[in-house]
Amino acid sequence: MDARQLPLAQPTQPERADATRNRALLLSTARALLEQNGVDNLTMDGLARAAGLGKGTVFRRFGSRTGLLLELINEIETEFQRRFLSGPPPLGPGAAPIERLVAFGRERIAILAVQGDLLRAADEGPDARFVSPPRAAGQLHISILLRQAGFDGDVDVQSFNLIATLDAALVLYENRGEQIEMRRVADGWEDLVRRVARPRS
Repeated sequence: MDARQLPLAQPTQPERADATRNRALLLSTARALLEQNGVDNLTMDGLARAAGLGKGTVFRRFGSRTGLLLELINEIETEFQRRFLSGPPPLGPGAAPIERLVAFGRERIAILAVQGDLLRAADEGPDARFVSPPRAAGQLHISILLRQAGFDGDVDVQSFNLIATLDAALVLYENRGEQIEMRRVADGWEDLVRRVARPRS
């Protein structure tokens, strides 16, 4: 099992030129609306008006508001996967496995600090969350790094436990509900990883 086996955030399908233009326009408009008004105020009607397209075009493109949010998330996840699969170390190849694992969690938490509300709003419930391609990719990446680090426990269980601590809803609650700074959340991830992956005596 290696990094080449990681699932893509979402397979891409060929598109007509006009569909590609509409998609790019809608996504760039949606990102602008998110920055201006926040995810809770992003609606399909508002997106159609801001993009100057018909509401039917928006629904044909994304199917629903959740579909739109998932498309935005897919862009974020695809870029994150690219960086941890082939970007510079310590997140990408070239660093020691534990250092890469620490960097993976820190980068994920940094993404959540900016995009966590988007991930939260698109959450379709625990079952969908646990089988999503981005989560599967992250969990597989963690398991690969644990094995490379020589972890001698149950890799499948521990990789599931570790990815669970990076859940958007949990991290946002820590940060907002418990008033724990994102820096402390990231430091806690590093402390956990170094304790878990430390060779047993």
